[in-house]
Amino acid sequence: MEGLDGRRPSLLVVDDEIDTCRNLADILEEFDYHVDVAESGEAALDLVRRTAYDIALLDLKMPGMDGMTLCREIRKLQSSTVALIVTAYATPRTQSEVLAAGALEVLPKPVDLGRLLPLLQNVVSQPLVLIVDDDDALRQSLWDLLRHQQYRVGLAESWEDANRHLGSQNYEVVLVDLRLPDGSGRDVLESIRREHPDARTVLITGHRDEMTAGGEEIPADAVCYKPFDMPQLLETIDRLTHAVR
Repeated sequence: MEGLDGRRPSLLVVDDEIDTCRNLADILEEFDYHVDVAESGEAALDLVRRTAYDIALLDLKMPGMDGMTLCREIRKLQSSTVALIVTAYATPRTQSEVLAAGALEVLPKPVDLGRLLPLLQNVVSQPLVLIVDDDDALRQSLWDLLRHQQYRVGLAESWEDANRHLGSQNYEVVLVDLRLPDGSGRDVLESIRREHPDARTVLITGHRDEMTAGGEEIPADAVCYKPFDMPQLLETIDRLTHAVR
């Protein structure tokens, strides 16, 4: 199996029962996934700091850091990683709390491969969108919105942070704020155009006057203004992701 960018999708399996990890990894590798395993939350985070995983399959009940806490920590480090929680102790309250932590779904344990495999395939087919903005509340709001629209979403607060994301995964659409703490959004867009020419870009700004001053070409495929017209923003992202494919 290949992801949208032509590479093998990468999975992280985390369970304190290491034999469970290895058995599941062996099965998933037969379906052409690259799989790493960890038997604790701390070991998992060490891997996440080095690798941008497409999906993390997390056991809920583990000594030390549980799966829900781990899900939140992974979201901070690699927000584009889609988390799935596995548990033999699911309750309606557990499911609600897990989803609120940012996981996509709760799966019963032992894992039903007939349910898991189509879910994994669906996740890796979702387009990757990167949001570059130093407003944390805005980033988190857009993450929630776009995840509900079946996008995988990376978050960056600066150009340095965005460059790290772009170097580890092939984002199809990048939303860039006009004003960033370490540079102009125009400069960032020019860099993306040079270094990641396959990515489509959207300049986001609340400063309409700066867009008309000087008559300079805007180095972006589209412009969306804050406060966002959400249907227009979603239509723009949808159009650009289809243009990439």
